[in-house]
Amino acid sequence: MQIARAALPILAWAFLGLLAIQVFLAGVGLFGAGTMAGHRDFGYLLSLLPLFLVIAAAVARAGRLVWLAGALLVLTFVQTLLPLLRADLPYIAALHPVNALVLAALTATIARRARGLARMPQAGVEPVTVN
Repeated sequence: MQIARAALPILAWAFLGLLAIQVFLAGVGLFGAGTMAGHRDFGYLLSLLPLFLVIAAAVARAGRLVWLAGALLVLTFVQTLLPLLRADLPYIAALHPVNALVLAALTATIARRARGLARMPQAGVEPVTVN
């Protein structure tokens, strides 16, 4: 449980950093420095990380963080589907960057709360003091 509590903020901050890289890759594609393939492919790979956040939060018995990580997983899945709606429902597909902002904000919230959880002593374990 303690390892999961230590891993949870690391995973969350890593996901937030990788989201920033994903935004850069979108810029690469949009501004002609490359194609959108890097953004697309990295996005599919990136969408796996919230699953590990859910698992770590559950193992850490992180309470509300389990639900927040679950919401992050669902929103990340939705994020991968939104561009597919481009031809038929362009206004719904246009929520792709908005959802990305929500993902970043939710991930930052999870990371901050997980950091606090990781710093808390484990229940039933006496803190070690040096005299």
